Amino acid sequence: MCTVCGCAEGETQIEHHHSHAHDGHHHDHEHSDDHIHVEGEHTHDYGQGAAHAHVAGLSQTRMVQIEQDILGKNNQYAVVNRDYFSQHGILALNLVSSPGSGKTTLLTKTIELLKDELELSVIEGDQQTTHDAERIRATGVKALQINTGKGCHLDAHMVGHAVENLKPAEQSLLMIENVGNLVCPAAFDLGEAHKVAVLSVTEGEDKPLKYPDMFHAADLMILNKVDLLPHLDFDVEQCIQYAKQVNPRIKILQLSAKTGEGMESWGQWLKASRALHLINYKTGGS
Repeated sequence: MCTVCGCAEGETQIEHHHSHAHDGHHHDHEHSDDHIHVEGEHTHDYGQGAAHAHVAGLSQTRMVQIEQDILGKNNQYAVVNRDYFSQHGILALNLVSSPGSGKTTLLTKTIELLKDELELSVIEGDQQTTHDAERIRATGVKALQINTGKGCHLDAHMVGHAVENLKPAEQSLLMIENVGNLVCPAAFDLGEAHKVAVLSVTEGEDKPLKYPDMFHAADLMILNKVDLLPHLDFDVEQCIQYAKQVNPRIKILQLSAKTGEGMESWGQWLKASRALHLINYKTGGS
């Protein structure tokens, strides 16, 4: 996990406007033995310790401390972001998924569906290139690219700087497309109102069980590319069952961003979420 292994070290670029470096992490050289034996087989399970992770040379105690320090600092920035969004009536969504799930296509189709009804803007997260932000801007909507370099996720500090540059409109919808990764983004609060996990039917129905932290953190799961189901061996009901097993409160929508199937339900969810957010904004609620 990047909160202890240091994979987010290095320079983050916020498209032509800002860059900053993460502080380096000191690694204590301690040995921790995280492998276990199962039914006579030598099975490595590095998620069994208190840190639920393994880094060579770091004890479980040290990893827990590092993770607490990093996430604690991130959460301070997330509170600032959330306060800003609340004060300005901005509904911020954090879209998370594996690479290739169709997040950017989903965003462009969502913009086409709603841009005449809602004010929208987008923050794009990728390790390199501005291709996705360019695709979004081609729709006529404001977009800003964050390149994380070696980092595998967005954090609240990056998003805060991006918002300063992007300046989303009052009472608008801000869509944050996270770096393609089902592990680290689960732990990093960006100040968003909801995490939306996008799962393509080409990935396998057991993804919610393999990456439970992400699906537990999400309020909504979008099962994308359902137009491909006739060509795949994918059990939709089993996938839904797995998602509910990990997170009983999760809502699930099935759609195809490419063909438009199910997009109306997604649009209705967005408009209902925004309406509730605006009620809280106008009444001073949270």
